[in-house]
Amino acid sequence: MKKCKGFLSGLLVALLVLALTACGEDAGSQNTSKDKKVDGHKKIKIGLSVSDLTLERWQHDRDIFVKQANELGADVLVQSANGDEAKQLSQIQNMLSQGIDALVVIAINSDSLTPVVDQAKSEGIPVLAYDRLINNSDIAAYVSFDNVRVGEMQAEYIVKQVPKGNYFMLGGSPTDNNAKMFREGQMNIIKPLVDKGDIKIIGDQWAKNWDANDAMQIMENALTANKNKIDAVVASNDNTAGGAIQALAGQNLDGKVAISGQDADLAGVQRIVEGKQSMTVYKPIKTIATKSAEVAVQLAKGEKVKASDTVNNGKMDVPFIKLDPIMVGKDEVINTVIKDGFHTYDEVYKNVPENERPARP
Repeated sequence: MKKCKGFLSGLLVALLVLALTACGEDAGSQNTSKDKKVDGHKKIKIGLSVSDLTLERWQHDRDIFVKQANELGADVLVQSANGDEAKQLSQIQNMLSQGIDALVVIAINSDSLTPVVDQAKSEGIPVLAYDRLINNSDIAAYVSFDNVRVGEMQAEYIVKQVPKGNYFMLGGSPTDNNAKMFREGQMNIIKPLVDKGDIKIIGDQWAKNWDANDAMQIMENALTANKNKIDAVVASNDNTAGGAIQALAGQNLDGKVAISGQDADLAGVQRIVEGKQSMTVYKPIKTIATKSAEVAVQLAKGEKVKASDTVNNGKMDVPFIKLDPIMVGKDEVINTVIKDGFHTYDEVYKNVPENERPARP
């Protein structure tokens, strides 16, 4: 009988512990729900999938985007795929399972995201393509710069410096739709001069994942194949330009061969003021990151987004919020990237003797 009483007492204690635990779980869930509310409304959660945060450019975008979204009352879940397409797909699927209200994607491969974009669509989660268009998918909006114009600016600057000669075309990642748009713009300017006989394209290659080391190897091979007779390099961004300039430096040609760039990375702008890189295309990151955060919050709230243009992605005409890029050579650095606070005067002119620097702004 005593054993029976002991057993019953133990059973009652176990049931009481279970009941208290269950109550605790309910209370925890309620607290989490309250935490997600702002002024009585559910707090917005935005998923930001970044292609590769090892690149300086995207670190700036992330920081400004998150800051602006926070100011608009939204939380941001950020994940970086570090150039791995499969990882980006997996990370986006994970984000979709975490109750996000809008998904913002900086795509690695513009053609490979259909499965997760379709999944987001089926779950009622709007998708914003950030800077890189997502092809063959139903997306809510696209925010970027006029990327064809970027390519035109690169070619215009180089052609002005080198109106005749041997040109090497150094493209970006072949899986990035933007890289193809840059090339379209570049050829708008260069092809008429090729047809005229003024310019000869002696090589045309694309750097995988915009990788500087890949760009360096491509340029080393090009210099060997052409016995160093290259007058200009149309490089599609600062990272690939940096790799190419390393190869040129190995032949004492850095500063002697005209070369373009893009993104106004600190290293790229430093090379410009040092005379090693001809130009970059500055795409005001604050503008695109701020606008994208605003659009993402609008989409999360179910609001209509105003776009002045559209672009076809192979499936639909996507609302396109188009921004203007800025051409930057040595003479424009002070009044663009430094004036905007994108880089400081001391950072940019770090390697330039003080007596050779322009006046501080």
